[in-house]
Amino acid sequence: MIEMLEKTVLHNGLVTAFAVVGLIMYVSMLLSRYLTMGRVHGSAIAILIGLGLAYWGGSHTGGQKGLADLSLFSGIGLMGGAMLRDFAIVATAFEVQATEARKAGMIGVVALVLGTVLPFIVGAGVAYAFGYTDAVSMTTIGAGAVTYIVGPVTGAAIGASSEIMALSIATGLVKAILVMVGTPVAAGFLRLKTPRSAMVFGGLAGTVSGVSAGLAATDRKLVPYGTLVATFHTGLGCLMGPSVLYFAVKSLVA
Repeated sequence: MIEMLEKTVLHNGLVTAFAVVGLIMYVSMLLSRYLTMGRVHGSAIAILIGLGLAYWGGSHTGGQKGLADLSLFSGIGLMGGAMLRDFAIVATAFEVQATEARKAGMIGVVALVLGTVLPFIVGAGVAYAFGYTDAVSMTTIGAGAVTYIVGPVTGAAIGASSEIMALSIATGLVKAILVMVGTPVAAGFLRLKTPRSAMVFGGLAGTVSGVSAGLAATDRKLVPYGTLVATFHTGLGCLMGPSVLYFAVKSLVA
């Protein structure tokens, strides 16, 4: 029975990968609900688990692909490859309704641009301070400070190493958790009471998971407005990261 199950798993790697990721998401959502009382979003917990499993898989096998180096989980390498990654990004962009986006107005656009550029500058500056002085590394880590999706997408586009892309994901994850935990604490100071203020906050904060979890802990009625603007950060960051921002960094450090 066990041998038959193992053979089935080995011959259906992609199906196994989806099942593993689904199980991780289920456990992460339970931990988010009952352990953190919703203050830390399940996606952030899932990313931590994923990074931990990737480290364990790479150290256990001495390989370069994390958990995918184990034959039992080889399908994860395909699932996390460029094809499905880009498909997921495009699918996310198609969910945005242009008519809804107009509700954010000019202030939402300004907040969106500032929320993309300012975290990038901070992330790239921190990377430089820690010795990552080449344009590719600075851009990738800076893009990770925008969101943890923009970092690896930008890194893959400009030729960053897997270690640098992992750092960019970790950078975005730290930002997301800070936004999740810090939003309820700073809600009074930020005056997060109206839909307009939530849209500005979503544009400046940028991380959808962080904004949604933070606003949910503050006022659930504000969640759709904050995530409406924050949703655009992935698309805008993926456009600006490998192009405008990369060339800007390259011109400064060259």
